[in-house]
Amino acid sequence: MKIGILGTGMIVKDLLTIIDKLSFEHISLLGTAQTRDETLALKERYALDEVFFDYDEMLKSDVDIIYVALPNYLHFSFAEKALQSGKHVIIEKPIVLSTAELIGLKRISEEMNCFIFEAMNIHHLGPVHSIKNSLSDLGDLKLVSLNYSQFSSRYLDFKNGITHPAFDPSRGGGAMLDINVYNLHMVVGIFGRPVSYTYLPNIQNNVDTSGVLIMNYPTFKAVCIGAKDCQAPTMSAIQGEKGCIILESPVNTLTKYKIRFNDGSIHESEIWQEHRLIPEFKEFIRIINYKDKQKAYQLLESSIIATEILETISKQVTKENSHVQ
Repeated sequence: MKIGILGTGMIVKDLLTIIDKLSFEHISLLGTAQTRDETLALKERYALDEVFFDYDEMLKSDVDIIYVALPNYLHFSFAEKALQSGKHVIIEKPIVLSTAELIGLKRISEEMNCFIFEAMNIHHLGPVHSIKNSLSDLGDLKLVSLNYSQFSSRYLDFKNGITHPAFDPSRGGGAMLDINVYNLHMVVGIFGRPVSYTYLPNIQNNVDTSGVLIMNYPTFKAVCIGAKDCQAPTMSAIQGEKGCIILESPVNTLTKYKIRFNDGSIHESEIWQEHRLIPEFKEFIRIINYKDKQKAYQLLESSIIATEILETISKQVTKENSHVQ
């Protein structure tokens, strides 16, 4: 299996530290004129097989998979071109910025007999699977609350008028799309589509720098908190009539959790976990090799639900911001 990686950002650098554990027979990296030196340095450091500075040239090669790790607003166009070239595609979160874009990519992937995946590692983490199996121990669920608040290193620049993509709404930035998306996928991955939902954002300079997503399910409520403008210890909980599951780390780096029952007893669970990116990439490779369309469609359905919610939220933020102005 041969992979072509697009970009030289933080997530790419993270992946390259463990790329040798994924058994790719050929690894190529796409850079730009602006990142030429950095791209060549990464090739040297991680003994990559090839680098490109022209996307069309990469697509003409015999690469099997394209990994799109570019700014959010570029996901659709680069993924579309890869699928049209007969390549399987892995796209960083959020997969795209509209449901229409995602349905379009799905259609092309089916026509070209290719797979499309969202690189949302939550769906592949062992502790998350274990939590799903533990839900019945809680009795009837009542409340789910997930908090991922991380003060952004780019926030001070943003306050001073320097806007990076993570804070630029025209390029798919904002707290919901950048950080709260993990909480959203955790909830959707476990519980499916909510009956209704609403987003309460803190808006600065046209973008949500933090916010609270409230999701309504038939028998319980879920709250997803995400912030890039303030910091808090991570403490999340899934609460039922008999007890609650407590999480003390962001859901995308989850390695352990504990169940506290109403009688005071506590069950702690710590599951050995490889680097957080390894399980998802191994699963993508397995799905491709075994042509496991059922699993691929199951994962894509979660992405479709999440994208529908994110698109609605983005429109809501835009509308509220126009009222403020």
